[in-house]
Amino acid sequence: MKKRVVVTGMGAITPIGNSVDTFWDSIRQGKTGFGPITSFDAADYKCKLAAEVKDFNAADYMDKKAARRMELFSQFAMAAAKEAMEDAGLDMAKEDPYRAGCAVGSGIGSLQSMEREHTRLVEKGPARIAPLFVPLMISNMAAGNVSIAFQLKGKSIDVVTACATGTNSIGEAYRTIQYGDADIMVAGGTESAITPLGVAGFTALTALSTCEDPARCSIPFDKDRSGFVMGEGAGIVVLEELEHARNRGAHIYAEVVGYGCSSDAYHITSPADDGAGAAVAMVNAVKDACLELSDITYINAHGTSTPYNDLFETRAIKLAFKDHAKEIRINSTKSMIGHLLGAAGAVEFITCVKELQEGYIHQTVGLQETEEEMDLDYCRESREESFTYALSNSLGFGGHNASILIKKYSE
Repeated sequence: MKKRVVVTGMGAITPIGNSVDTFWDSIRQGKTGFGPITSFDAADYKCKLAAEVKDFNAADYMDKKAARRMELFSQFAMAAAKEAMEDAGLDMAKEDPYRAGCAVGSGIGSLQSMEREHTRLVEKGPARIAPLFVPLMISNMAAGNVSIAFQLKGKSIDVVTACATGTNSIGEAYRTIQYGDADIMVAGGTESAITPLGVAGFTALTALSTCEDPARCSIPFDKDRSGFVMGEGAGIVVLEELEHARNRGAHIYAEVVGYGCSSDAYHITSPADDGAGAAVAMVNAVKDACLELSDITYINAHGTSTPYNDLFETRAIKLAFKDHAKEIRINSTKSMIGHLLGAAGAVEFITCVKELQEGYIHQTVGLQETEEEMDLDYCRESREESFTYALSNSLGFGGHNASILIKKYSE
């Protein structure tokens, strides 16, 4: 018998709020986090807007010495994990640390340290490279630092599937508990890649919007969409085996009931144009939950605001759900926070949990007019509506497709 898995804690660092409560208040108000890039001088760059985290001070979440031994992506993960652990009310002194694990992924790791140390190498030679360069840079250090800080001695993994990283991380944590390998998993994604190399690289791919209007730069499913806006931040959740959560009197936010994956095996950056791979991931998640496709009435889409993604994801939803696709509410949180890359799926998971709790589906901000083939309900307006299941999609470069299915908790 597979074990039931529930959500008992959540933490978030985002472009529109540095806690779950402030993030969610901003979501409900339809706020966006877009503005001119401040982390470096972008005057010579085609892309001049990003969704940066504001007013983040690592010392508010950890001691200064620890913060100096982490790059920003790890600091974001630590801050979100601290909030999630406190929210869950976990006292690790009362837990078996080998039954508590960590699945925190980053798609990129630290471009900041790569840029900094490359400059030092060129200007001052190899002997001047910082001793901690490698452990500061590599993407698994978010998971490593979270595990160390909270004494999570069970499975510790860093899933790297580009923009599907956050969803895969939570999905693999769900599987770990489901099959009895842990009672507790701290899971999610983190990213901070708004750097000269990051912005230039994605611009060279023609993936980023070059629009300089914050109101029109990230407009998923709109006919005028022109690319994604790079965001940053972290989303971390505490997952627990249901009986473990009940026994310690934990507050339960929601239940994870399905997880599906696939690979397009098609192209290194473009999704398959027929949507077949993403469709299989969605269908697999629904089957994993032993549900019917008609049970799904809401999807938090990957919805990046790129011409290909939004069209091909629409095709995937139609392929998976057939005529029922017309009955599904579909929105994109990226319309407010941009694309958080490896953190995107985790922050969107938290969005789904809050929406289920409150019976509220947020609007796809900025959506005005879509295209002929994109004729589904993309939530131009927010709505108060009770629903039972939320399906969240993430699609990553390399053809990675991941869908996770969350249920409103009931005994």
